[in-house]
Amino acid sequence: MSEEAETKRAKGTGWKSVYETLRTEILALTLTPGQLLDENSLAERFDMSRSPVREALIRLAGEELVVTLSNRSTIVAPIEVATFPKYVEALDIAQRMNTRLAAQLRTDADLKAIAKRQKEFETAVKGANHLQMSEANKQFHMAIAKAGKNAYLASFYERLLNQGQRMLHLHFEYLERTHEGYLLTDEHNQMLEAIRAGNADLADELAHAHTRQFQDNFINFMRENYTTDVSLAPRKAAE
Repeated sequence: MSEEAETKRAKGTGWKSVYETLRTEILALTLTPGQLLDENSLAERFDMSRSPVREALIRLAGEELVVTLSNRSTIVAPIEVATFPKYVEALDIAQRMNTRLAAQLRTDADLKAIAKRQKEFETAVKGANHLQMSEANKQFHMAIAKAGKNAYLASFYERLLNQGQRMLHLHFEYLERTHEGYLLTDEHNQMLEAIRAGNADLADELAHAHTRQFQDNFINFMRENYTTDVSLAPRKAAE
């Protein structure tokens, strides 16, 4: 590698800085769904060669945050409104199963971990930073999944949470505007207490209600802010 290339890599600290910056901008919707991500432009922006930029895009594609088209150009992954009801259906099942298992199998160490993540989420809510709220929300639910002791269900759940982070960002914006942000911490606290009490049925019920709240608010946000012919009517979830 030439001295000039070495200098460029040092300035940008390689693919990781590109990945972290683009991931943050995608999740915060600074880079909008469908936006073109040109390798040459990104290389110029980050003052480095195309190789680390390409590596960053590959990793983002692995998280389904970017999509490579047939012409080999890369765009920010669209938010597929048409498939939202299917997404919520899967999220509901994963959320309920992991939360139910947590109520049945949690240890004292698990409870401490869940409570710690909930405190971190409350701090993020008070700061009104949607990106931090989204990440803290994910960590709270993954602490619950870990307490459920089923790695397969936890992995499926994590993938769904990752896919939904941008939609969650809009959900937070809606709650902030309607002054209903208290629902976020209240529902998390209720889930924690049900898990602590070992009440699997209540934990299941609360997890389902938590999904429905996200679903309803996201739909309301989309109807208020976008004109679309796509039906957002959810399928009736199993009770």
